Amino acid sequence: MSTNIYIHPTAIIGKEVELEAEVRIGPYTIIEGPVTIGRGTVIGPHCHILGPCVIGRNNLIGSNVVIGGKPQDHKYRGERTSVEIGDDNVIRENVTIHRGTAQRGVTRVGHRNFLMVGCHVAHDCQVGNDCTLANNALLAGHCILEDQAYLSGNSAVHQYCRVGRLSLISGCSAVSKDVPPFIIQQGHNQVRGINAIGMRRAGFTAEQIDAIRWLYHVMYLQKLSVPTALARIEAELGHVDVVQEFVRFVRSSKRGICGTRAGLADAA
Repeated sequence: MSTNIYIHPTAIIGKEVELEAEVRIGPYTIIEGPVTIGRGTVIGPHCHILGPCVIGRNNLIGSNVVIGGKPQDHKYRGERTSVEIGDDNVIRENVTIHRGTAQRGVTRVGHRNFLMVGCHVAHDCQVGNDCTLANNALLAGHCILEDQAYLSGNSAVHQYCRVGRLSLISGCSAVSKDVPPFIIQQGHNQVRGINAIGMRRAGFTAEQIDAIRWLYHVMYLQKLSVPTALARIEAELGHVDVVQEFVRFVRSSKRGICGTRAGLADAA
């Protein structure tokens, strides 16, 4: 093992574990199997990390976190699956991140994400970069969370759903359809506007935000079918990059997209 590593005397570290420099491991933590932990990562007390698992550099992992546990999937038969976590993540107390299901299946968490207390990232999920999952947010199996998405407290996302870039899921919401980028979702599969504040904070121009605001009006408030709305959006603002991103997302959706009670004639 490298230098400048601190392992509390009560921690149990398996023979296959590889620790880079300046890793710190708290009391009663168990790390077993083929696990690699990057430089500067700090792991709190009472954690359990099971390989195959790769954790990058400068992550902060709070107490009672479980990473690499068996997937909660009846189909799982002990296949060799894994978890990959990037750099500079904050993973707070009682978070669970399960490994993939099918042979060589991987659950991935990217860089600079903030997973608050009690979050669950299920098997085969793909979490991008700079995402926030507030307390007790839940991702079911095979979900895709694109960069800078925000899940508020006690929200839940159904398996195989996609949550688009810079979208915001409101507290206590239930999502069983795809949420397009830049959209605020609230309640059960209902949209409530655009994430203008998040877009401004991310450095979007006023023109880009105005384009998404106009797009939202056409897509959700004019009671057009999805194909008709997309055709109009592309005809008028198809040259705008964020509009192109939104249109690509909707066209590639396999579960249908969240809609409104009064609008979006065919959300499926």
